[in-house]
Amino acid sequence: MRIIEAKNYEDMSKKAAEIIAAKVVLHPNCLLGLATGSTPVGTYQNLVKKYNDGELDFSKVRSVNLDEYKGLSGEHEQSYRYFMNTNFFDHINIDKSNTFVPNGLTEDSLEGCKQYNELLHSMGAVDLQLLGIGGNGHIGFNEPSHEFKKEVHCVQLAESTVEANARFFASKEDVPKYAYTMGIGNIMSAKTILLLASGKEKANAIYESFFGPITPKVQGSILQLHTNVIVIADEDALSIAKEKGVF
Repeated sequence: MRIIEAKNYEDMSKKAAEIIAAKVVLHPNCLLGLATGSTPVGTYQNLVKKYNDGELDFSKVRSVNLDEYKGLSGEHEQSYRYFMNTNFFDHINIDKSNTFVPNGLTEDSLEGCKQYNELLHSMGAVDLQLLGIGGNGHIGFNEPSHEFKKEVHCVQLAESTVEANARFFASKEDVPKYAYTMGIGNIMSAKTILLLASGKEKANAIYESFFGPITPKVQGSILQLHTNVIVIADEDALSIAKEKGVF
């Protein structure tokens, strides 16, 4: 595991974009695992700039997303398909038929999970999986639990996650309470994992995930067992680890 300290959010985003850009340059047909939320927005903006500057070609790149809210269509402005299109895909030359996000409108949850899981297996190992981390240590939408879920599943979102995501909706009541997400086994099968964290609200999650015991109560802690994890965290996100003298 490599932990890279960034000065701030902007520095974190630039460093992350450099790593992803290098993967695309070296492996033009790579399979990227992508994340949503506020954390990766700056990274996507930096990648779009590199594309506009003629540095990157995404025409052969394929992608799979971590998760999607249950009950939202891809046209809903808070869906993760919409997020990916408006923040990234619409601005580069990727073939959208090669970009995959769980179908939030699948009525049968078990069937929806099975379909996305089969898709993931058919595409082979993700070359680079981008992750954020929740304040409670969740990765994807794998919330604190008594176990690590292996494959794609439908999860009830923790109250803290609903509250954190309420800023994107008209009200907290509008936030979906369930989501489809890759399981821990899906995430851990990636060849490289790149996790980003910014802000003091992520400091405890970073400390517990990478300097605490491996436990499903902190789902991100499982990443300690992966052979190729890169963490880019800013000074605020590393503040507790520094206070405790472990970084």
